[in-house]
Amino acid sequence: MLKFITIGYGGQQGYDQTDEAVRNTAHAHDAAMQQAGAVMGVAGAPVQVRNPDAHGVVTSPGPYLRADLPIAGFGLIEADSLEEAVEMASKSPCAVAHGVIEVWPLQVSV
Repeated sequence: MLKFITIGYGGQQGYDQTDEAVRNTAHAHDAAMQQAGAVMGVAGAPVQVRNPDAHGVVTSPGPYLRADLPIAGFGLIEADSLEEAVEMASKSPCAVAHGVIEVWPLQVSV
C-alpha cells in the first residue's frame, strides 16, 4: 500500500451552499475511511519553524503559504495507486462542498 497526504481547503460559504444530504454522505465517507485506518483531522493554527544553520530556533505564527480558501484539514491515507487515492479524496467534504483537496504521494525513506 502507498501512503498519501491529503490537504483539504474549503470555506464555510461553499459548505453551507452544498445540499445537506451530500454533506452528510461525505462525512460518513470520511468516518468510514477513519475506521479503516486513515488519520484525519481539522487544521489548527500553524506555526512556522526555522533553525538556520542549527544556530537557534525561530518561530512565527501563521502559514507560510497562502491560498484562496483556508486549509480545513489534513489526512494520511493508504491506497494502491494515486488514482485510488484521488477517488477516495473526491468523496470527502472539502471536495464535494466547493473546496479542493490536494493529494500528495508520500515518499517514505527507509
